[in-house]
Amino acid sequence: MSDADQDADPETEAPEPDAPADSEEAVENALLFGVWDVSEIEYSDPSTRTYMNVTPIAHTMGRHASKQFQKSEISLVERLINRLMQTEENTGKKQQAQRIVRDAFDIVHSRTDDNPVQTLVEAVENAAPREETVRLKYGGISVPKAVDVAPQRRVDQGLKFIAQGVQGASYKTTTSASEALADQLIGAARYDVQTYSISQKEETERVAAAAR
Repeated sequence: MSDADQDADPETEAPEPDAPADSEEAVENALLFGVWDVSEIEYSDPSTRTYMNVTPIAHTMGRHASKQFQKSEISLVERLINRLMQTEENTGKKQQAQRIVRDAFDIVHSRTDDNPVQTLVEAVENAAPREETVRLKYGGISVPKAVDVAPQRRVDQGLKFIAQGVQGASYKTTTSASEALADQLIGAARYDVQTYSISQKEETERVAAAAR
């Protein structure tokens, strides 16, 4: 080793360390499932924009479970995964539900060549009802009344209709849950009235319009 090498400052020669895994920059550059970029998602419905959070994290370990209204802080993808678990077959099987969503995203991309996260956002926006009915009692008589749906509930209802459509299309059929979910997302994003989630949204608003 030469004298010049010995005199060199090791601190100046060492390369800059990468950003830590939990830094803000690392989170912004992360990819959902290691594939999908969520940094440039577009929203067409300003009313539900605040309640649709899209992050590259698909499993938060239930950190928001005990906090009221904190579900809006969870990624929309994880909320979809949790909705898929609310069935008799998938209860508590989060890894299986994650695999269903991951495979469905691959199918959506292969069919449409679009970012499946963007497709999910559009599907939830289209499947979210704007009006529904409540039951009011007047002197012992139950009367339906049309009411506007709160933005947070609109997102909940949209996810519920999509999950119900997946269960109905895949239960005791040859269609896999991933294919059923891909069909629901593509159909809802295109506002296809033959899709279960869109038909349920239309039916909810039709009943509410009759109860005005």
